[in-house]
Amino acid sequence: MNLRKEKNCGAAAGRAKAGQTAAGRVKGRGIAADSERIRRMCLSGVFAAVIFVFTAYFHIPSHTGYTHVGDGFLFLAACLLPAPYAAFAGSAGAVLADCLSGYALWAPGTLVIKAVTALFFSGKSARIVCARNLLALLPSWAVCIGGYYLYEALITGNFAAPLAGIPGYVTQSALSTVLFVLLGSIFDKMKIKEMLS
Repeated sequence: MNLRKEKNCGAAAGRAKAGQTAAGRVKGRGIAADSERIRRMCLSGVFAAVIFVFTAYFHIPSHTGYTHVGDGFLFLAACLLPAPYAAFAGSAGAVLADCLSGYALWAPGTLVIKAVTALFFSGKSARIVCARNLLALLPSWAVCIGGYYLYEALITGNFAAPLAGIPGYVTQSALSTVLFVLLGSIFDKMKIKEMLS
């Protein structure tokens, strides 16, 4: 009888220990997931701030808007962060810049255009400047140039006048591309992706 009780107690203790171990593993995975989520949120916040600064304070008025290099940092964010985080960083930074620089009329278009732009890039490669992300520059140019042209045409009801803004959008995309490639190459040499992983 006593032996049976001891066996039952031993089995119960074993199950309890196994349950605690499993709960510990689950808790550990939960903490790691939370930590990763917080890290991504912080990084997207940093990118949003940088995009805001380089859009709001380093720009040249052109046509009915302005030309800037903030998109270069959006491209970088999209190569270092998952798409939802990069889309937030690009949209939040650029929309804030529009609203606080006297161009709030452009904010709705910017919100959509920057979010879509972030979707073209990938963070899966070991390098930022890779063939996949260099090809992503082509649709990002198309969305920037075509998106802002269409948005201006819709809010003005004129499809001819917004054509004058296209050179500014082309310049913006070109300068942002140069910035992206230069900084991306530097970050690749510094192995930033490994440091952030």
